[in-house]
Amino acid sequence: MLYRAHKIEKKWYLIDAQGKRLGRVAVLASNILRGKTKPEYRPNEDMGDYVIIINSDKADVSGNKANDKMYRRVSGYAGGLKEETYNQMIVRKPTYPMEHAIKGMLPKGPLGRRLFANLHVYSSSEHPHAAQKPVKIDL
Repeated sequence: MLYRAHKIEKKWYLIDAQGKRLGRVAVLASNILRGKTKPEYRPNEDMGDYVIIINSDKADVSGNKANDKMYRRVSGYAGGLKEETYNQMIVRKPTYPMEHAIKGMLPKGPLGRRLFANLHVYSSSEHPHAAQKPVKIDL
């Protein structure tokens, strides 16, 4: 068992995605979730903080990605491939593109699933985490 001299204190951070690039917000959020912004970072442990992202549906994508970027899922049946563009997905599930981008940047396996639980994404500017006093981060 590893010896831990002190307990890591987890902070809360707030990121407003309105008008920001989706990928830039996702990179910043994944680095905070992993704990890469801390000097005592260890890649095999949950060292990261909590991240709240608001206005996720108002994030920008560059070029023609709004019409060209496809989200695919398969039901398992013959002909069961479903495809949606970014614009269609934003209407149906406003937080999904941001969550999908961040989840792809986290490690795969039990550690990645635990880190993803520290992420809270909302499509509006309201969130229920005001009591945690999150620190606002500007890109």
